[in-house]
Amino acid sequence: MMDKPPAMSPAARRRARHYAMQGLYQWHMAGANVSTIEAELRTDNDMAKVDVAYFHDLLHGVPKHLSEVEAVFAPHLQGRGAHELDPVTQALLRLGSYELKYRLDVPYKVVINEAVALAKKFGAADSHKFVNGVLDRVADRERAVEKKANQ
Repeated sequence: MMDKPPAMSPAARRRARHYAMQGLYQWHMAGANVSTIEAELRTDNDMAKVDVAYFHDLLHGVPKHLSEVEAVFAPHLQGRGAHELDPVTQALLRLGSYELKYRLDVPYKVVINEAVALAKKFGAADSHKFVNGVLDRVADRERAVEKKANQ
């Protein structure tokens, strides 16, 4: 009988999101190949305490499903286009929207809280409030059943 791999800790997922956001930022700014970016991030950082499978999924999943991901959050940008967002905010909305749409195994509150924490750390002043508001509205649609169950 094969042993199940150990469940990844929330901290390992947090680090995965951190590196995925950096990779998505780099992908957006430099237009580099996602696999090349992943290899560089894995080489330049200690990945021992990172959920690397989750990191890989996020980093490759967002570009693969970019039009669907952007369509999820675009209606909630308060009259702005996605191209008008600063690159960090754009990366975080792509990441959070991807998780809300495709990673149903992750509670919506965790997705939003993690994106807000990254916005506070890397984003412009008060961008975390914008990220929180947009992703909360995305969750209203993508996770309606889950949100209703948690009220």
